[in-house]
Amino acid sequence: MELNKQALANAAAVTAAVLWIVCSVLVAALPGMMSNMTGHMLHLNMEPHGWILTFTGFIFGLIIWCITAWITGWLVALFYNRFLGRDA
Repeated sequence: MELNKQALANAAAVTAAVLWIVCSVLVAALPGMMSNMTGHMLHLNMEPHGWILTFTGFIFGLIIWCITAWITGWLVALFYNRFLGRDA
């Protein structure tokens, strides 16, 4: 079954947008807990650093993550379809 590159790319971008919004809301609501969790995930001491969550940063991050996810989804579908063609 061949993947639709456009549909997968769109789904990846929307998923990234939802995750970015949820993460940003959590950072705004629970900055200490999110900083601690991020430190554990990245093996870093995040205590000396603080969160800088501005509206501009939120929008910029949302756009960048959506573009990155869209390109990644499109490439995954492209490579999947190519590998599928070789195995058929």
